[in-house]
Parts: sequence; C-alpha cells; structure tokens
Amino acid sequence: MNNLNTLTAISPIDGRYFPYVKKLPSYFSEFGLIRYRILAEAEYFMALCELPLDRLRFFPRDKFQIMRDLCDNFSEADAQQVKEIEKETNHDIKAAEYFLKAKFDQWGLSDYREFIHFGLTSQDINNTAIPLLFREFLENEYLPTLFRAIHDIEMQAAHWADVPMLARTHGQAATPTRLGKEMAVFAERLKKQVRLFRSIPHCGKFSGASGNFNALAVAFPAVNWNEFADHFLQDKLGLIRSHPTTQIEHYDNLAAQLDNIKRINTILIDYCRDVWHYISIDYFKQKVREGEVGSSAMPHKVNPIDFENAEGNLGMANAILEFMSAKLPISRLQRDLTDSTVLRNLGVPFAHSIVAYRAMEKGMSKLELNEAALTHDLEQNWAVVSEAIQTILRREGFPNPYEALKGLTRGNQKVNKETIHDFIEGLAISSSLKTELKRITPQNYLGIK
Repeated sequence: MNNLNTLTAISPIDGRYFPYVKKLPSYFSEFGLIRYRILAEAEYFMALCELPLDRLRFFPRDKFQIMRDLCDNFSEADAQQVKEIEKETNHDIKAAEYFLKAKFDQWGLSDYREFIHFGLTSQDINNTAIPLLFREFLENEYLPTLFRAIHDIEMQAAHWADVPMLARTHGQAATPTRLGKEMAVFAERLKKQVRLFRSIPHCGKFSGASGNFNALAVAFPAVNWNEFADHFLQDKLGLIRSHPTTQIEHYDNLAAQLDNIKRINTILIDYCRDVWHYISIDYFKQKVREGEVGSSAMPHKVNPIDFENAEGNLGMANAILEFMSAKLPISRLQRDLTDSTVLRNLGVPFAHSIVAYRAMEKGMSKLELNEAALTHDLEQNWAVVSEAIQTILRREGFPNPYEALKGLTRGNQKVNKETIHDFIEGLAISSSLKTELKRITPQNYLGIK
C-alpha cells in the first residue's frame, strides 16, 4: 500500500474521520505551514519598504499586488517547489527564502532579492506564521464548530426548561431539579471559558537570532527596530509581539490557550458522560435510522456511540493539549529545536476536538426526551421531599424535624406519597400547616429558575 488515502492513513483523523476535518490541512499541513511562512516573508519585505532604506526606496510598489496574489493563490505546486529546494538546503525556512528569491528573479526584481528574510532568523518566520495560521484556523473553523455545539446545548436548556427531573448527588436520589437547568449549567460553563479563551492574545516573536535585532541593528542603526516589529506584527499580521525574548516565542500565551481548550473539552466530557447516563436510565430515547445497526449481536440495542466517540476523541485531544502546554514554554538556553517538532502537531488535538464536537452534534440530534421515565423516577422517590418538610417545620419551631424525617426516610420501608402524608398527619401541627406540607411533591419541589 503505497498510496496514502482514507483507507491507508495511520491516524483516524486522516482516515475514518477525515470528512469532519478536511478543511484543517489548509492550516496545519506541511502545505499550510509553508503557505503561511511565505505570507510572513512577503509581508515582512513589504513592511521593510515602508522604512527609509536607500536600497528599497525605488522598489516598484505596484509589485506588492503580485506578492499578495502569490500568497492568496499559493498552490500545492508552489509548495512542492519549496520542498524540492529543501532537499538541497536541508532547511525549511531557507527553502522558503530561496523560493521567494526565485520569484523575484522571474518578476524582474533581482536587485531587491537580498532583502527577503533580511536580518532574520528562522524563528522570526515560524513564530509569526504559526500564530497567524492558528488564529485564522480558530476564527474560521474551530470556534464556529464549538459555537454550534454550545448552541445545541442552549437549545436543550430552553426546550427542557420546565421538565422536572430527579437529581442525583453522589449517585443517590436528591432534591429534584429541572432538566433544562442542568443543560444550562454546561452552556454557561462553556461560554465563560470561551470568553476567557478569546481574551488571550495571539503572540509572536520577531527580534532576530538571539532576540536583540543584532543583524538589523548593525545594518541600519538609525531604525527603531522594536517600534518597527511592534507595528509589523500588530498592524500587518494582527499579532501581539512578545518582547523581550530569546530566539523563540515564549509560548506562555499559546500554552494558556491550549489549557483553556482543554478545560472546554473537559466540560464537554462531563456533558457527554451525563447524557450517556441519562440514556442508560431511559430518560432519553435515541432516534433510529433505517438500516442502522446498534450491536452486531443484540438486535434490540441502540448504543450511545456518538457520545462515546466524542468522549474518546476529547480525551485524545486533552492528552496532547496537556503535553503541548507543558512542553512548549520550556527551551534550553536561548533555544532548542524541540518546540519545532511539537508545533507541527498543533492541528492534531484540534482535529480530535472537532471530530468530538461533530459526534456530539450527531448524538444530540438523535435524542428524544422520555418524560414518562423522568416522571416515574420522581414518583418512586418521594423521600426527596423530606428536605422541604423538615425545613418548613424548622421555620415553625417544630422540635428536631431533621431527626424525625431522617428516621422516616432512612428505614427499610418504602417511602411514597402515602408514607409521607401519613407522617404529616401524625405531626402535632395545625391543619393549615399540614395542607401546606401535603402540597409538596417531587414534581413541584423544584426551587426557582
């Protein structure tokens, strides 16, 4: 098997799940990385032309559009040319530089070719290209997919806002709640984390071989290179420049972003497990598609596979996110190469995350509320109103109400409506208070919205 396709790919995100993540290669593949490197190199050259540098004073500004067209229409054939050059250079950034220089020769701009990658080190390009592609991926692909999942959960919260449900704390029957509120908890947690995530700036490094603009400062000492770099990253690339740095970006903000995504995924794991449990106790039925098989051996089964698939992929994503956020901020002295190979995998946890979100969407679309099961569960657990009864009795100054209810509800007898009402009748309290207590049921003891 020499041809790589969805059947022969080692990773399921390039194979079985590829239809869900087919837009990601535009950002995270070797092609994507090369494309954004060329973009960073081209934008840097054009930014240099804005400086009062004698050699660039007469650069024909109409050629800027040719450079931008190259970046906008960068093709796999272009990327393959860069890879062919890399076979000789054994250096990926130098290959990108030589590719652009060859383009300058073709465009009749040879006099200016040495200002491509002028005074830079590789990480000035990598540490602008990668945050740039990451930011655009997040805005174009990741966040819209996450927002759809959050919206679906919000719709569940709205649709089931008035559905009474037995709560289970420590796995035991507890004070009733509303199903919609439980869904709203997940939606609110997710939205808070998204707001926090979006407050973290996308940062890039741009300051030369050791972080001091040594080469640029010695070539053009009159230029304020810190000011230039701040302007270039913020106004041309939409990034915040980290300063001071070593040869590489600190990755502290990137680590914070990855940790934030891990928290979002953890909330979704929590959601998937809760929904899985609700399915297991029959609160939800699942719509069956014609011809779909739930089990190869048991014809009756409709397994909650979408939520299980989502949980597994979220776990895979979080394992990688945790490693990357712990590893990237650490580099020996002014730099080592370990960040480079790790960053090449930046798309992997996000691919698993998107696969998970899509699986959740599919699972949520199959859910059908089984209100009869929720009602039955409440009816079988009248003991949960004991909290309400003992609280009202406390209000009235009744002696030791908690202990009285504890004796009733923790015995071996079945506690039902009749048991509770017989208990109330036996209390030495007014008839109006008895009436008040008897109005309380597991279905209406729901607190406030």
